[in-house]
Amino acid sequence: MSISYGERFTTFPVLIKIVLKIKQTGYKQLPEDPNRIVVKDVSFSYDIMDENEHIAPRLALDGINVSIEKGSYTAILGSNGSGKSTLAKIIDILEVPDSGKVVIFGKDAGNDELFWDIRSHCCVVFQNPDNQIVGTMIEEDVAFGPENLGIPNPELRERVDQALKDVGLYELRNREATALSGGQKQKLAIAGALAMHPDILILDEATAMLDPSSRDDFLALVEKMRMDKGLTLITITHDMTEALRCDKIIVVDKGKAVLEGAPEEIFMLDNLWDYGLKRPVKFNFAFEIAKLTGSELTKEDLVSDDALLSAIEKMLAKPGIKTPEAALEDKRLDEAEIIMSVKDLSYTYDGSDVKAIENINLDIRKGEVLGLVGESGCGKTTLISHMNAIFRPKEGDVIIHTKDGDLSCKNKKDTMKIRQNVGLVFQYPEYQLFEETVFKDIGYGLKKMKVSKEEAAVRIRDAAYLVGLTDKELSSSPFELSGGQKRRAAMAGVLVMKPGILVLDEPASGLDPKGRQEMFKIIKDLRDSGTTIILVSHNMDEAAKNCDRICVIDRGKIKAVGTPEELFENNRAEELGIQIPRITRFSGLLRARLEKKYPGITFDSVNFNPEKEAAAIVRAVCVRGGACA
Repeated sequence: MSISYGERFTTFPVLIKIVLKIKQTGYKQLPEDPNRIVVKDVSFSYDIMDENEHIAPRLALDGINVSIEKGSYTAILGSNGSGKSTLAKIIDILEVPDSGKVVIFGKDAGNDELFWDIRSHCCVVFQNPDNQIVGTMIEEDVAFGPENLGIPNPELRERVDQALKDVGLYELRNREATALSGGQKQKLAIAGALAMHPDILILDEATAMLDPSSRDDFLALVEKMRMDKGLTLITITHDMTEALRCDKIIVVDKGKAVLEGAPEEIFMLDNLWDYGLKRPVKFNFAFEIAKLTGSELTKEDLVSDDALLSAIEKMLAKPGIKTPEAALEDKRLDEAEIIMSVKDLSYTYDGSDVKAIENINLDIRKGEVLGLVGESGCGKTTLISHMNAIFRPKEGDVIIHTKDGDLSCKNKKDTMKIRQNVGLVFQYPEYQLFEETVFKDIGYGLKKMKVSKEEAAVRIRDAAYLVGLTDKELSSSPFELSGGQKRRAAMAGVLVMKPGILVLDEPASGLDPKGRQEMFKIIKDLRDSGTTIILVSHNMDEAAKNCDRICVIDRGKIKAVGTPEELFENNRAEELGIQIPRITRFSGLLRARLEKKYPGITFDSVNFNPEKEAAAIVRAVCVRGGACA
């Protein structure tokens, strides 16, 4: 019996139940199409507990129809909870439809005799790698899938080594998997899939925890595999720019496929926000210029960067353009008081002779949003784990400056007060949720503070409403929430303590574009109310747009600290080894063209907000004496 990587986290009893369910559904044989994945009229429900503690079905897929060609590259988009991940599980037979049919390259997934054959050629990489890692050591984990397929040595050894080299973990192959960072664990999960040599690879937000460089390297790798070996690639993503790389986009909403087409066709539509989606950054920029110049874009303009840049140049040459007003500059906190001081901090994990962080010195200002960026495994999570004494400093210290005096993370007696002052929300919010209801979960920390029930109820609801949770969700089990709702609940559980400092580790990871925008609105409101935010992010556009300062960490050391303008302009980002924001890169290409077309044109500093940057470009052309009114 063989087992594919896709069910590394699924036990054999569950798989046996799936096979039995296939027999019970009574599938009818569909006409064979060896060149397509066909999902026809598929419905599927999860069994959940209702408010009366009765098991009730919750519809995840509602008669969905999908057709994916062999060897194609397809993006599946949709809001959180729309049914995207369930569709992936249906294709990989991790779940079996309540009704409808699934045919994988001519093989009926309802035929239990073909079950293992289909599973051995299809792999899924999910967003949370901890649910997929089964081996104690890194190389053991990668070997698990192909070994269960009966791949003999030396081929097994070659597959494991090559997969680890492909994701950049080969040098760590003898390390324990639990010692890896979140991003490195994601690379490990991806390596396990690559070692399977699948015909179908499904990526369910698999790049969400990767740094930009690792993400681009991985996508280039699987795209090359697709071209060289005919791999069918399906990516479920909330990254609209990543979706641009695909041949086709399918938009799922409320369990149905509601839109389908090439990227340039989908992103021409004006109703994407209805599905929790938005256009890629460069398209938002271009459509804003079209709006400001009274022009229109076509789908042909969206096919390539060169076509889009040419279209923008034509729009800017249109007569009678009204000069946009200059945007107000965002206030930066230059001389605010210091609320936290990291002093000479170093840390080495047990069993390692390499320092995870080394000689970190950093002052955090009251009321600022400070971004922490760097490659996966550079030490970001280790650093923030010291900030509220989850890790107690061994070398150096973290000092919290409060109105009642300084608190030392080295001093055990200060721990309770530190955690009341510094709230921490980790990458995976489900690890912070455990109570029967969301209401109880949010209020758990207040029990330690001996807050009255009346005051606790008010504070719980205030924190819940602040992050966008409803009374219905407060009465639900936290485990019934979507990924985005879990993140909000975990944040509310910290905010209810009224911390002066809030540390967020990838707070928008895994959220759909609408959810990301709402999350950063919450962060902005908290900042405006005086809360200090420390934000770990791999998304350079979001870091540049939302942070007052950014700290770049490289191999456990601080490489630079500065404003986004200081770090991302004048080629400094290349020197620091970080990617520039997408809007900065694309606008830079346009600015270079305009400098040739309009000698002497001058531009303001790059604005990291696409809409504001569009206005700045139009204004620069008008001031130079273009075709503006």
